[in-house]
Amino acid sequence: MSTTIWPHLDELKGWRHDFHQHPETAFEEHRTSARVAELLRSWGLEVHEGLAGTGVVAVLRGARGEGPSIGLRADIDALHVTELNAVPHASQNPGRMHACGHDGHTTMLLGGARALASNPDFAGTVHFIFQPAEENEGGARAMIEDGLFKQFPMQAVYSMHNWPGLPVGTAAVHAGPVMAAFDVFSLTLTGKGCHAAMPHLGKDTLLAACQLVTQLPALISREQEVHKPAVLSVTSINGGDTFNVMPEQIKLRGTMRCFDMEQRARIEQRFRDAVVATATLHGLEVELDYRASYPATINTPEHAEVCAGVLADLLGANSVRRDLPPSMASEDFAFMSQACPGVYIWMGNGEDSASLHNPKYDFNDRLLPLGVRYWVELTLGLLRDGKLPKA
Repeated sequence: MSTTIWPHLDELKGWRHDFHQHPETAFEEHRTSARVAELLRSWGLEVHEGLAGTGVVAVLRGARGEGPSIGLRADIDALHVTELNAVPHASQNPGRMHACGHDGHTTMLLGGARALASNPDFAGTVHFIFQPAEENEGGARAMIEDGLFKQFPMQAVYSMHNWPGLPVGTAAVHAGPVMAAFDVFSLTLTGKGCHAAMPHLGKDTLLAACQLVTQLPALISREQEVHKPAVLSVTSINGGDTFNVMPEQIKLRGTMRCFDMEQRARIEQRFRDAVVATATLHGLEVELDYRASYPATINTPEHAEVCAGVLADLLGANSVRRDLPPSMASEDFAFMSQACPGVYIWMGNGEDSASLHNPKYDFNDRLLPLGVRYWVELTLGLLRDGKLPKA
């Protein structure tokens, strides 16, 4: 049996900085996926390209023969953000940036694939999943619709995300909800425009819109149980373009997030009721597009305990947080963990890290070898040491 080949930190940084310099957004990750596939093939893995357009799946079968199958997933897409970092590896693609650390996630999974391919001392199969379009576009759902779990059957699937505010060398594992469900809404109010000096001759869309901006959040603060967190935010209001004209039309957009799916349905219905009532009061027409985008990401408890144990061995028991509240941000890994038992963990990106989606964010390279070792030790713990929980 060959000795495990661990990627050197400089090698990991080279891959990560290359991805960071060439960010690509949802379903446009052609250079990124080609580079990922090239590296995986160079290590002898069986590589499949084209799921959801730019997704890549690599297959590694263990040297010990038949056994369970698991999936390890990383997201590969970037954001429509203009980078403000003055670093040598800053984005070379204007208006696009790896502002969420997917360049680091991709690098860590590549490092894990290389190490395991050099010494596949386990029984079973590992599927390395490099997923496009996590940011807003549901690439995980697209991969599943393209046959991810049919072509590559697996008993469990795992993912991780870097987490600003947590020190490097610290991780967080949740035994249930970890990321919120994500709904988006867009509504258009149409009334009757008029001279601003004669509002009685029109139907005031702006007044109605302002009422909704203040009333809609009350659907959470005054109607939902306080122990079931939810947040509704109006994030965009557009209408009118001059001083003395009451606008004919106003458009509002925003999001709603929560963890409980029955609560989610209640909030949507009350949202629709409030919009119709306000439009009726002001004599307006309303067009509403309310879409359930991502479900909540909920970890399978038995699998979460395994992940926590692996991290405790890797980082030390005191460095594995089990007490952090789940995040109201969302994650399309939820589609995978709905279809298959799964766990999504956080690994610290540093207490001084800029926040995710910030133009001054940068993935912390000190995290790279820890992420690689986590993937390797998790795989060996599950497939060599027989820790895969029974379904």
